[in-house]
Amino acid sequence: MSKPLILVAEDERDIRDLIVFTLQFSGFKVIQVANGEEAVKKATKEMPDLILMDVRMPKMTGYEACKVLKAQESTRDIPIIFLSAKGQETEINTGLELGAEEYFIKPFAPDELPQRVNRILTKYGKI
Repeated sequence: MSKPLILVAEDERDIRDLIVFTLQFSGFKVIQVANGEEAVKKATKEMPDLILMDVRMPKMTGYEACKVLKAQESTRDIPIIFLSAKGQETEINTGLELGAEEYFIKPFAPDELPQRVNRILTKYGKI
């Protein structure tokens, strides 16, 4: 079975690099983009197994990108995990109402990320 493909959409390069490195080190294939608009284009083209997406990004927020992806037949079933530095309940609920699978609050422990990603991929039968 091929390695699961994960799309990381995060506008802060340091955070994006850390996430990408952590996931690649754990054996995932990773593609990365810097904003929500690119996330929609890349997801539609590459069909990743999972999307990790920051909430606050330029051009299109994570919420807006999630709405578009969940509305498209081809990308509707890709699990989306939101990343946010803000832990407010309302933000979390908004993300989950839009169809996100989970909400990770930054910063998180690097070893926590692959475990949670594995759990979701397993739930969706991707690994």
